Amino acid sequence: MTKQPQPTGSNGDATTLAPDQDAPSPASAPVAAIAGRSPARMAWTRLKRDRASMAAFVVAVLFILGALAAPLLSHLEGWGPISADNSSIDPNTGNFPIGSLGGISSHHWLGVEPGTGYDVFSRLFYGLRTSLMVSLSAAVISTVLGVVVGLAAGYFGGKVDTFLNWIMNIMLAFPQLLFIIALTPVITNAVSTNSHGGTSETLQLSAIVLIISLFAWAYTARLVRGQVLSLREREFVDAARIMGAGWGHILFKQLLPNLWAPILISFALAIPTNIATEAALSYLGVGVVTPNPDLGAMLNAATQYYLYDPTYMLVPGLALLFVVLSLNLLGDGVRDALDPRANRS
Repeated sequence: MTKQPQPTGSNGDATTLAPDQDAPSPASAPVAAIAGRSPARMAWTRLKRDRASMAAFVVAVLFILGALAAPLLSHLEGWGPISADNSSIDPNTGNFPIGSLGGISSHHWLGVEPGTGYDVFSRLFYGLRTSLMVSLSAAVISTVLGVVVGLAAGYFGGKVDTFLNWIMNIMLAFPQLLFIIALTPVITNAVSTNSHGGTSETLQLSAIVLIISLFAWAYTARLVRGQVLSLREREFVDAARIMGAGWGHILFKQLLPNLWAPILISFALAIPTNIATEAALSYLGVGVVTPNPDLGAMLNAATQYYLYDPTYMLVPGLALLFVVLSLNLLGDGVRDALDPRANRS
């Protein structure tokens, strides 16, 4: 008869089990709990590993907070965006501010504009507020419109898809900036003027938002349509049809939740594009006009002074550069984080 080996202790000596003590079962060993991670959590983890995206995120948040706190910052400095300080202007030097670097002082933290005497610091953050408000509003409207059109075109197909796809092709073929430049004055000239002699800011910004949205929704619609053409043939859509679900349930309960990643990417990349478009319109004189604060209008006003003092162009120009660059880098980071085929280093 073969002798069974005795269990040994940690020092190699034989150990004896009690008569009523059974050997430990592998099933009784503690098992670590396995925690699942949602796609959003995995995307956020990948985004945090990207240093450039996180740096862009910090810069973008600072600009957004500064724009939201524009009234508070303006109150701390003591000057509003359309309150002129004529005492800081020297008429003997061609209406330039008194002092160097554009009149930077303890009273005007970024100087004053030549001729008008407007405070640059206050107008900068109010201009950022205008740009972000216009870009976010236009991105939301164009994204919602593009998602609805893309869902309808991709799911129904046939004549509906042909008609909507034809409209998308027409919108994408337009030279958008030229049409925006042509349409904006037609709409804004119809609104009333305010007490400062400028165009009513609320109606003017609303017109700019609608015009930008009118030409921006086709990109999102084309992207969503392509995704829906693939998803509508999946088993979960067939199962919903068999169970008697209507087209509304299938579109917004079955297909739409599977499209949040490309929609979010499209939305994130649309915001910096809209900021640049709005600033270009104001720079060309068909967007926000003086005295309403805007980065593009500030750049336009600085063109006649940059040879003598580039400060007036550097301040709004660098602000516009950094906010658009940070949002673009953040949008690229979001796209890479949401792409399951992205490299995970």
